[in-house]
Amino acid sequence: MSLLDTRVPAVVVRTDRNPFHHGTLGAVRTLGRAGVEVHLVADCAGSPVRRSRYVRRMHPPPPPGASPDDILLALRRVAERIGRPAVLVPMDDACAIAAARGREALAPSYLLPRLPGTLAERVADKAELAAVCASAGVAHPVTLVPDSPSEAADATRRLGLPVVAKWSRPWLLPAGGDLRSTVLVRSERQARELYLRTGEAGSRLLLQAFLPPGPDRDWFFHGYADRSGAVRAGGPGRKHLAWPRGAGLTAVGRWTPNPEVRAQAERLVAELGYRGVLDLDFRRCGSTGRYHLLDFNPRPGAQFRLFEDGAGLDVVRALHLDLTGRPLPQGAPAAGRTFVVENYAPLAALRAGPGGRELAWYARDDRAPGREMWALWSRHASRRLRDRLRDRLRPAPAAPARGLIPGATSPAVTDDEKASSR
Repeated sequence: MSLLDTRVPAVVVRTDRNPFHHGTLGAVRTLGRAGVEVHLVADCAGSPVRRSRYVRRMHPPPPPGASPDDILLALRRVAERIGRPAVLVPMDDACAIAAARGREALAPSYLLPRLPGTLAERVADKAELAAVCASAGVAHPVTLVPDSPSEAADATRRLGLPVVAKWSRPWLLPAGGDLRSTVLVRSERQARELYLRTGEAGSRLLLQAFLPPGPDRDWFFHGYADRSGAVRAGGPGRKHLAWPRGAGLTAVGRWTPNPEVRAQAERLVAELGYRGVLDLDFRRCGSTGRYHLLDFNPRPGAQFRLFEDGAGLDVVRALHLDLTGRPLPQGAPAAGRTFVVENYAPLAALRAGPGGRELAWYARDDRAPGREMWALWSRHASRRLRDRLRDRLRPAPAAPARGLIPGATSPAVTDDEKASSR
């Protein structure tokens, strides 16, 4: 008999169009395996998740760049088709923020945690997070928010190069563009040029002191804050390999006890009155040993399936249990358990996990998404390789003449000048 109330369906929603978003597949599987009817609202035309045997029905997603109102409209249409209340599982920040903001409008069609005011938006906003950490007594890297290109350059001098540049609301970045949510800035010129793209990014640029990565420095915490505020399910994990290396998502992670990381997560939940699923990223400072909070995501992280305990509980199942009024079982932590994303860490996927292991894509009871992922990834990698080769073979453009005296040779173009012309 399932722990979950299988009479209540779940709606998994995502606006992010990344076909390799393995966290969505994890949410579909963990609920479907428990007997819950899973509806998927996402652009999955080219994604392996559409092949999962646990997707009961797919529904049209909100349009690209959807506003919170667009997301709510799409969800209300889905609710009309389902015809009974469902647990809502947002899988990206845009959906989590829209759902929290429109909670009253979505009731009673959807079951959602009670979040105070605009809290989901505050913690997801990278600029607001510094103030959140200060109020909770949690360490956070020194962060500056420039108001002009010259202030951006000045901030790099104050912080010391390199610095981390982030867009405060990365869910507003235009899809398909070359702007990234986080980049490492290595010159004042680069900081100025990034600032000039603020309008395109849709949110403020912030510059942050760089904490170098290193062994045992990158940590994350997943948890579920129930209706009483107790942090249940989940736990602390250590990032062993990231994609891209040194930054980015967890390609290989391990459930590793860390009382200090857990204490900081529980302090944040208590201070903010947070309810629901949370995904936190920490980096330990090599000189002080303090754990600095880098990101607070008000929804499941992509590697949440790492934290399945001895009772079969993870944060998504905890969400469904709590919102349907069922007790959450107390399972033993599976410390040492490993999570591997096969396309980003293929060699690690071949090694056995002595403490237990979960692969992001392959599953014995749901093989089709894994096969589809490898076919899609092969085409993606081949296309990237062809693009790089073409760029290398393309002749460099001739330097423009700048007031040359007839018969004189053109001055050399520096690397910086080439960069500024692109």
